[in-house]
Amino acid sequence: MKIALAGYGKMGHMIESIALKRSNDVVATIDYVTPDAKYIVKSSEEVAQVVAKVNADVVIDFTHPDEAFNNIKAFLPLGIPVVVGTTGWLSRLKEVEELVKENNNALFYAGNFSIGVNMFYRIVENATKLMAEYDEYDTAIWEAHHNQKADSPSGTALDIAKYVMKANPKKTEIVVDAFHSKPQPNQLHVSSTRFGSEPGTHKVFFDSNADTIELSHKARNREGFALGAVRAAEWIVDGLSSGKLAKGKVYTMDDYLSDLLK
Repeated sequence: MKIALAGYGKMGHMIESIALKRSNDVVATIDYVTPDAKYIVKSSEEVAQVVAKVNADVVIDFTHPDEAFNNIKAFLPLGIPVVVGTTGWLSRLKEVEELVKENNNALFYAGNFSIGVNMFYRIVENATKLMAEYDEYDTAIWEAHHNQKADSPSGTALDIAKYVMKANPKKTEIVVDAFHSKPQPNQLHVSSTRFGSEPGTHKVFFDSNADTIELSHKARNREGFALGAVRAAEWIVDGLSSGKLAKGKVYTMDDYLSDLLK
């Protein structure tokens, strides 16, 4: 499989390393500023031009949140599947879904590609269903990442919040800012900390007057994220080639894991 890699920071370097170990070919490393990228570009249009030129089978995007949507918009007309690990653009997901249909292409996105994190989502959802029966327990989410992360809260934390709200209909509003008055029972607080080189910790709390239950996932490094992104790229390319997957659709880790667990 020939991969064009947009975004050649720490994650991009790790994705390249894992892709090569899995016998894939990284035909382009593209970045706006990273000096050791093969292609240094100034716009999303230039990124897409490089991807088209190298005849890639798939493009993996781990760029900056400010660039992600424009990159997606530029990639989709190329006719090759797009895998997006950049977060911070999901407020425009409906627009992206329409663009995917219009261009008869396929896109795979995840706030977090780690298999462990995606299993953690399911653990959180099942735990929340149990705890939702007991009004004395309130729920909150906290996450921490390194001080180079450009968005807050993390896409993973927001995904966790969605699983909590899906399992507990009494939580109807996500709050990511500081409270300046007493929180309401329907509000789910998602708080963030940025410091040092922390690769990523996510915690879910169920708290009552009597006790606290805490669920936690801690990443040791970025390897799990990078491996998941490469596996996702392999899955979508193979799936489209075999006819198991259809163009015009947006896929997520739920689709990937459901397919694996069949």
